[in-house]
Amino acid sequence: MPEGDSVFRLRRRLDAATRGARVVDGELRSGNAAGRSLAGREIRSYDTHGKHLLTRFDDGFTLHTHLRMQGSWTITRPGRSLPTTARETARVRLRLEDAREVWGLDLPVVDLLPTARESDAVGHLGPDPLRDDWDAAEAVRRLADRPERPFVAALLDQTRIAGLGNLWVNELAFLRGIHPFAPIGATDLDALVALAARCLRISATVPGMYQVTTGDRRKGSSHWVAGRAGRPCLRCGTRVRVRGEVADDPGQRRTWWCPRCQPTPVSLLARADVGTPA
Repeated sequence: MPEGDSVFRLRRRLDAATRGARVVDGELRSGNAAGRSLAGREIRSYDTHGKHLLTRFDDGFTLHTHLRMQGSWTITRPGRSLPTTARETARVRLRLEDAREVWGLDLPVVDLLPTARESDAVGHLGPDPLRDDWDAAEAVRRLADRPERPFVAALLDQTRIAGLGNLWVNELAFLRGIHPFAPIGATDLDALVALAARCLRISATVPGMYQVTTGDRRKGSSHWVAGRAGRPCLRCGTRVRVRGEVADDPGQRRTWWCPRCQPTPVSLLARADVGTPA
């Protein structure tokens, strides 16, 4: 799933493969600068903030992209080309001096802006645990600003803490023993933010631990609840439940939880929409 750790790992791969390379041919095929040639620019550096990737060039401009659920990046070797169907989804193409080509495929967000104005694209985001300027206290303050919000909705709000996607939000709810639709203020926010930061960092930087939340890398055992609807909880054996969407979430993300390890709060017991069994 493309979450903050996914984009951080992508940045590292692109940086190792292309930083310092000069673009000899290429263009943007969508976004605010569609049709703009990128020839002659050197790739100076990459950065991330949450799920956003920033590619900085030596001419003072930054390419801002976002994968959302479908986007990807790939690099083809000299003399190799992408399949026609993949080329048709290309939104960014960069041919480098050594004849390799960098492709941004099916990217829903492609913006070219002055590097000095990167905040126009990412300034609204909350603190990111994977950045050097990570501010845990600020993340706690932002989450505490609306303590009544459902746990999952609050953590999916990228203006509170950046980089957490659906997988991590569900797993964090389980690890904290809180019902996913309980108020975010019902949990220890300092402990929650510290756990979220630790999980993202391990996933992003430790080999073999990418999005493994249980410590067990075996298939079917790497997540506590995410994707396990109807299957026994790995901790207590109770059947994991699922709800099809989060209220007010346009992505209609699924939510999973163990009803025994994450008991329903009294405030939700009278509601009929806290979830249905898988």
